[in-house]
Amino acid sequence: QVQLVESGGGLVQAGGSLRVSCAASGRTFSSYAMGWFRQTPGKEREFVAFISWSGGSIHYADSVKGRFTISRDNAKNMVYLQMNNLKPEDTALYYCAAKGSLYAFDLASTYDYWGQGTQVTVSS
Repeated sequence: QVQLVESGGGLVQAGGSLRVSCAASGRTFSSYAMGWFRQTPGKEREFVAFISWSGGSIHYADSVKGRFTISRDNAKNMVYLQMNNLKPEDTALYYCAAKGSLYAFDLASTYDYWGQGTQVTVSS
């Protein structure tokens, strides 16, 4: 069982930066691959970034590539999403999620555990 709690969201101007964090409970955190997703009202949850157990495999959605960086610290049971050059279209509720496999990392339905989300709002 893994419990996830996101933090670090907030209001930022376009072009600014923000780092959201995800704290995980459970002794087996290092055996889970982690992903970040985002969702706006009326839309499906959208894949943002993925990192494997060791951090050796990382993937990004095309819309955030070059601007966002995912990382993890297994000693601290933490996953981070550094977001730079933010745009108004990045405004969403950001979720972290954990999965026990590496396949279909961009599909929300393949993740086993989810946090409650943290709101990121980018003003123009």
